[in-house]
Amino acid sequence: MNRLALETSPYLRQHRDNPVDWFPWSDEAFEKARVEDKPILLSVGYSTCHWCHVMAHESFEDAATATFMNEHFVNVKVDREERPDVDAVYMAAVQAATGQGGWPMTVFLFPDGKPFYAGTYFPPADRYGMPSFRRVLVSVANAWQERRDDLAQNADSLTGFLRDQMAQERPERDLPRDFEARGFASLRRVFDATHGGFGGAPKFPAPTTLAYLLTQPGERDMAMTTLEKMATGGLYDQLGGGFHRYSVDERWLVPHFEKMLYDNAQLTRVYLQATQLSDNVWFPRTVRETLAYLEREMLSGEGGFFSAQDADQEGIEGKFFVWTPQELDEVLGEDADLARRYYGVTEGGNFTDPHHPEFGRRNVLSVVLKPADLAREVGEDEGAVIERLREAKLRLMEARETRVHPGTDDKILTSWNGLALAAFADAARIFGEEHYLAVAVRNAEFVYEHLRAPDGTLYHTYKDGAAKVTGLLEDHALYGLGLVSLYGASGDLRWLTWARELWSVVRRDFWDEASGAFWSTASGAEALITRTQSAFDSAILSDNAAAAQLGLWMSRYFGDEEGERIARRVVASFSNEMLSAPSGFGGLWQAHAFLQAPPVEVAILGSSRSRRVLEREVARHFLPFAVLAPSETGEGLPVLEGRSGDGVAYVCRNFACDLPARDVETLARQLASLNG
Repeated sequence: MNRLALETSPYLRQHRDNPVDWFPWSDEAFEKARVEDKPILLSVGYSTCHWCHVMAHESFEDAATATFMNEHFVNVKVDREERPDVDAVYMAAVQAATGQGGWPMTVFLFPDGKPFYAGTYFPPADRYGMPSFRRVLVSVANAWQERRDDLAQNADSLTGFLRDQMAQERPERDLPRDFEARGFASLRRVFDATHGGFGGAPKFPAPTTLAYLLTQPGERDMAMTTLEKMATGGLYDQLGGGFHRYSVDERWLVPHFEKMLYDNAQLTRVYLQATQLSDNVWFPRTVRETLAYLEREMLSGEGGFFSAQDADQEGIEGKFFVWTPQELDEVLGEDADLARRYYGVTEGGNFTDPHHPEFGRRNVLSVVLKPADLAREVGEDEGAVIERLREAKLRLMEARETRVHPGTDDKILTSWNGLALAAFADAARIFGEEHYLAVAVRNAEFVYEHLRAPDGTLYHTYKDGAAKVTGLLEDHALYGLGLVSLYGASGDLRWLTWARELWSVVRRDFWDEASGAFWSTASGAEALITRTQSAFDSAILSDNAAAAQLGLWMSRYFGDEEGERIARRVVASFSNEMLSAPSGFGGLWQAHAFLQAPPVEVAILGSSRSRRVLEREVARHFLPFAVLAPSETGEGLPVLEGRSGDGVAYVCRNFACDLPARDVETLARQLASLNG
């Protein structure tokens, strides 16, 4: 075994048996490169990355390739989820050098960390229009010996470009009057009105953009169409619940099968909001099934959520999830025909793993007929068909459980747990179910105990009883937002107080007044060749968007004018990018919508029992930017000052309040007027 056997990251440990003499990202690796005068070969990936597994098998497990790597390079392996700061810096280098990016990422560095050559996946032989990995290794090794000055010039030029890009000063400016209209027009141009979503294949869920569109009544149809199409497609696990990473086609039919905590947490929240706005039965069903999946397969015994599950099983992508008609026959017997019609299962199938043609054609399950249409087609009562489908689903799920399960990356990331915390807290509030609240509270207590440092900052990752890696902006901002949701669901002020503490850390350690944006790493964190700033929602709500939204919540809850000022500045700083690629900046568009929304406050006082019926009424209404203040004592927040009563609600808009509401009917009228 190499040094990676001592690491906690599941991705790094996957490479512990490689003949490559891997180092983790460490001072030891860079010192060895300096002493031995060798370049560093930096390889970055993550545990559920399909092509990372392919390259590992083709190259890193090959003895001859490993021997060459060990002789000519100091080899460093990085888990991008464990060190997103390292990943962000060198991904920017890859994109600058090649015009594209992705994982696995392969970058060659000087011992001071400056990159001089970069790429992504390299095959074992020349193909796909790419040079083989061995050819690249030989070329770089020769250049290191014979053309060192040229490489140094490349490294200085690329590093200088990255630093200039990251250190832009963005002067304060006003937004154009047609800012929103231009953003909507751009989204409409790329919206797929037939299948939902934005752009063509491959198609990603874009939860932050969908969440923004739900706040805009005139544009809401784009989100609603997309949400139903995703929930009924193969992107969604029709048996076990939860969403796969993305669809390889434009129809949400055939997914890339990995499942990520961040996708499922963010999409759960969007479907919860859609549930408040629509009577579409797919929306609450999707929420419940996805939360059940997260509890069943992604929740640790300590209360933290795991990161991801593999796309591959036994070396074949999607093997756990796909079916043949014969398999349905064996499991379901006389109900097989009904299930085949419902899920679109055919002899020709809709999926095969191109790397394993012997696996044959299989079927990704999707809903191709609504129960009512299926009932008419088979000449049965709709209720009876629904019951038969329910039983068939349970039996298929039971049969699937006997298969080899996807591998789980069981490290716990603070930022992604913040997303999950918000999902369970919002579900507890909107569905009024204590079980979801118990999961959320347990998660917050776990993070407070295990991932909070003595100085109040957070660590980024936890595994095997140990927390490590200095917390990033995403950790503090996203977990802070989760705590805001938890306060709204529980009425326990300690969670909002903790969110305020995290906002103080965000302002102190990450804000940069000159650029009008937040740095992704803290001022005292490990120094890389540059610090990064991110506002693009690549897979999760960007850290600048999360920080801006957290600042707005602190402004509305505590009268912190600085929070709103900073949020306004961040939106203005990235306004050009928001217009040029609106589907990638849904988080900042949400912050902009928050800034435009009038202040709304709903305070509900009394014991948890006396508040319950009023809270249930509030939960029926879509109020994405309302300050919700449940309280037993009527103390601790400006919105609660001077309030009293047991089982009474106070609804305020633009600093003017309605008369206290002591019954559901009165409260319902007042809340309805907020959207009037």
